This record gives sequence, C-alpha cells and structure tokens, in this order.
Amino acid sequence: MTDGAMQDFALTLDKFLDHAAKWHPATEVVTALDHGSTRRIGYAELRRRANRVSAVLAQLGARRGDRIATLAWNTQAHLESWYAIMGMGAVCHTLNPRLTAEQLAWMVGQSEAAILIASADLAPLASEIVHHAPSLHHVLVIDGEAADLGRPLEDALETAHEDAVWGGFDENAPCGLCFTSGTTGAPKGVTYTHRGNYLHTLRQLQADVAGITSRDVVMPVVPMFHASAWGLPFAAPATGAKLVLPGRHADGASLARLIADEGVTIAVGVPTVWLGLFDHLDETGAEVPSLKRVMVGGAPMPPALMARIEARGVEVQTTWGMTEISPLGTATTPGAPERNPALSGKPAQGMDLLLTDHTGEPLAEQRGAEGHLWVRGPSVVERYFGEREPATRSGWFCTGDLAAIDEQGNLQITGRSKDLIKSGGEWINPAEIEALVAALPDVALAAVIGRSDPKWGERPLLLVELREDASLSDDDLVSPLRGQVANWWIPDEVVRLPRMPLAATGKIDKLRLRTEYSRA
Repeated sequence: MTDGAMQDFALTLDKFLDHAAKWHPATEVVTALDHGSTRRIGYAELRRRANRVSAVLAQLGARRGDRIATLAWNTQAHLESWYAIMGMGAVCHTLNPRLTAEQLAWMVGQSEAAILIASADLAPLASEIVHHAPSLHHVLVIDGEAADLGRPLEDALETAHEDAVWGGFDENAPCGLCFTSGTTGAPKGVTYTHRGNYLHTLRQLQADVAGITSRDVVMPVVPMFHASAWGLPFAAPATGAKLVLPGRHADGASLARLIADEGVTIAVGVPTVWLGLFDHLDETGAEVPSLKRVMVGGAPMPPALMARIEARGVEVQTTWGMTEISPLGTATTPGAPERNPALSGKPAQGMDLLLTDHTGEPLAEQRGAEGHLWVRGPSVVERYFGEREPATRSGWFCTGDLAAIDEQGNLQITGRSKDLIKSGGEWINPAEIEALVAALPDVALAAVIGRSDPKWGERPLLLVELREDASLSDDDLVSPLRGQVANWWIPDEVVRLPRMPLAATGKIDKLRLRTEYSRA
C-alpha cells in the first residue's frame, strides 16, 4: 500500500498569464500613450505576443538563468517582455530610468546581462548604459523606434516562431532582479524567485490585503522597475482583472483622465503620486467617480492628504513593504470603518514580524512596545545578489525600520534606525516630527534631518514643501509639536522648499537633503 499524492505543479509565474489567457481572454490590458490616446489588448493575445518575445530572446542566445535587463515604463510591451523573460526561465533585471547611466551600468555589470530591452524615449540613457556596460551585446527597442540604439522588438516579432517553451523548471528558480533604491547606502540586488513571487501574489490577493477580483480595474502607478510594481502585474491576470498601465506619464492630469476613461477602481502608488492627482482634481473640479480605493506605501501617508482623498469618497488603504520582501508586508483591511494614516495594518498568512532591541534580542512584550523590525517568510530575501553571507540571522531579516505593534496586531513604522538624530547624547526620531507637521492641511511634504551642531552634535532641521499659495510661519509649523514631543526635539530652524527632492522611487530623498543641509 502506498500513500496518495498530489500533482507536481510548479509555482511558476507563467501560469498566471496562462490562466488569464484561457479564462479571461478578452479582458483588457490598457496602456496610456502620448496625447491621451491608448493601446489595448486582451489577455489571450498578450500571452501569444509574450511567447513570441521569448522566441526572439532565444534567437539572441538567451537561456534559462540568464539575466535580461529592461529599461522601460509601465506599458504593454514591458509587460510582454516580463512574461517572456520569466516564462522561459530567464531573469528579468529591471532598471530604474530615474538613476544615472553610471549607476545603471554598474548594476548591469553586476548582473552580466547581455540583452537590454529599452523604451524608445529612453534611448539616450540606454546608449550611455551600453557604452559603460561591456556585457550588453543586444538592444531591443519597445514603445517606438530609436534607430541609433537597436532593433525594434516589434520588427523582430514578425520573424519569431511561436513555439517557445514556458515553464518546466524548478519553482525555486530566480525570475527577477531588483536593486534597492540606495537612499541610505549602496544599492543591493534582490533576487526574486518564482515560488516567492507566486506565494506573494496569493498573499496579496487575500480579502484582507488587496482583495482584487475579476470585477476590478487596477492601475499600478508604482513603476514596474521598482519592486515588481508591488506584484500587481501578477495579481491582475491571476484574477482576470482589467489592468491599466499609465506609461511614462504620472502627472495628475494624465492619471485623472485615465482613471475616468477606463473606470479604474483600485489605484496603487506612493503618496506623492496622489498628492499630484488630488491637487489636479481640486484645481480643475474634475471627478473620478469609478475610483473606490487608493493603496499607498513606500513612504508615510500625510494625514492631511488622506483626509482630502477620503473626503471624495475614496478609501485609502495604507501598506508597508520593501524591495527585500517582494515587496508587500502588511496592509490595512479594505472596508475597515476606522483608518489611521500612521498604521500599516497586519501581516497576512505567509509573513511574520518580530520586534527586537538594538542588539537583535526579541522584546519580551511584542505588543505596545517600540523596537527594531525583523521579518521572515517565503518571499523574504535570504541572501543579496552576489553575496555569500546570508542577509538574515536565525531565519529573520532586519528591515532597518523602527516599529510598534498595537494590541490589535497593527504595525506602525515609527522611523528608520539610520534616520535617528543624536542630540546631546539622546535620540530624536524624525518620523514622529514629520507625521505631526505633515498633518497640517497646508503642508504638502515634510522631512526632518540632523544638522551638525558644535554644542549638541546634531540638531533637527525641519524642511517643508507647502501647498500652492499657502503661507505658514515657523511657529505655525512647529506648533503641532508642542505637548506632543519633548521640547528639545523641536527643530531650531525651518527651511521652505519650492519642491521637495524625491528619490528614484518617489520617496523623499533624504540623502540629497543631508548633502545639502546637514552642515551648519
């Protein structure tokens, strides 16, 4: 007598698009083009084209395990390239076009990619990368033509065979490579696996997390070149949801038009994206009646912005995550009656959290205390790309965040350990100051950094970007801090910026702020 068994069904990402093509063949993927026009395609046809892209890559010599670089926006052609690369067992190395050519060439040098798929409008940047990255031998151009850069992928598809083989490899095989933003240090490569991203997708689709269904119209404004666009290019076809891709235009006017025209129900991105959208709506009187929910992450959600969004009947769902965890870690529950912008929700099945002291020892009480945040799970990095030593300790990965967990299990990120300011031998947490100042309705963005001080070592400096036509005195800006933080935490000086510098991922660029303002 033998035990029974289940089918050997590898958890590989090609199966998501296979599912969508078979069961939701006509559901659209829409890409915004220039001048308000769009391109649209059904999942079945998109799957056929993606398989042909695999054939093109194979003709150029791509094999399983090879890294293939992409430099592109959120478009149909980029999505086809993703599934083509991953479906054939190669590794999609996404490059962030907001970085310099030298930075990107260094990353390509690390991955040893021989093929680059680049958007036509990024031809000058791509050409510089090719010049500095000797491993690159082939360039395929998408979303237009760039004769001086490489061959249009669309032309190559005309001669490609449609018999590329997808799947058939181990589910633990690598599928993606994304370098961290490097906002607090040198970028590190995070290798995603098929199994990790597959399980991340199933976790993301839980009702208490993203809860996406086939009735939704999903618009990821978070870029495909950053942390796999939070996994939405996998989650949408997995459920048969319509997918709306904004291309290279993420300004308020373009997003408002796209949401209204395509009936977007769920939109996902960093807070600065929604600041631009709702500023546009307020200025023009435009409406986005289909929009039901905005998912935010990547940076703290300003309370004033959250109030503006929810005043229009749009639910704000706050989340927390990072590149190293594929990237979604926690999320507030959709439809919860009370929402707090400071909270990032609970982890779903497949993600575990731990709070420790500064030495890494677990806190005796995990609820109602602040500590250093560690995580573990099947979609959490074990070792950085190119490194021999693990990035974990006893199975846990240190996020670098300071956090608290309330009695209901909700996570609150209270700061970054590297952002702490040491003044007179005592620590000041900038995140607490930023949250209080950002709650002022006339404040668009707020940041606090340490400025060198001959007496105290460091003192906090407050930098703000005000909403258009707003005028607040220094006392107005620091008044919310009185009685809420220790008096010696209150910044001695305020700097008003016409535009807050943003890093390549849309977060406030504290490295740049420190470079320009940290010295007295």
